[in-house]
Amino acid sequence: MLHDAWLLATGTLTAVRVPPPTRVDRSVAGLAMVLAPLAVLPLAVVAAVVVLVGDRIGLPPLATAYVVVLALALGTRALHWDGLADTADGLTASYSAERSLEVMRTGPVGPAGVVAVVLVTGLQAAGLAAVVRHEHAWWVVALLVCASRACLALACVRGVPSARPDGLGASFIGAVPVVGAAAALLVAAVAVAFAGRALGSAWPTTIGLVVMVAVVLALLVRCVRRLGGITGDVLGAAVEISFAALVLAAATV
Repeated sequence: MLHDAWLLATGTLTAVRVPPPTRVDRSVAGLAMVLAPLAVLPLAVVAAVVVLVGDRIGLPPLATAYVVVLALALGTRALHWDGLADTADGLTASYSAERSLEVMRTGPVGPAGVVAVVLVTGLQAAGLAAVVRHEHAWWVVALLVCASRACLALACVRGVPSARPDGLGASFIGAVPVVGAAAALLVAAVAVAFAGRALGSAWPTTIGLVVMVAVVLALLVRCVRRLGGITGDVLGAAVEISFAALVLAAATV
């Protein structure tokens, strides 16, 4: 089961080509979300390399930051950004849950989606621009990329309902045991603490993790009340918002 969960997490959360898992059920899907912070190690390595190269060639910090954001988008096939845009459009589309879900499934990106993507992209780049100025920025950024994916175990914990029975996220939502979500957050806490210590203090990044959890929970509550549950798009939105929260916290060190 562990091997299948690893393949499912890597194949879903990154553009890395891996063999399909031989078994996919609720247990495998839940474990895949718990493994998310480790499954995205290839993305973390790419982000670290971008920071190292940017520093070596004298690229301005803001430019390096945007290249990191671009590399992460390419490394996920922009799946999370699409989820963020669709979630913003769905939550602002109509008072009808059915209409909102239809917009999220089939609609082109609307004004709310564009604003959400531009805003979160800018926040990520602004935070990264401050972080990459530090001596150990390359592995700090790598740790934050991994830690941000702990939000997936939280968002998919048992008790969170799915807004519809089909779709990419339906197999994952509600499939993570509480102990699995706690384990993923513990790994994230260790990662952000190390990142903070490398920058000078673990407190800002630890507080950033708390903010990340609070924002993700607020997003889940809003979507459950508004849509009757969450979708795969909401999971993508949670990832991008979580990364923004962590890098902005790191930027304050």
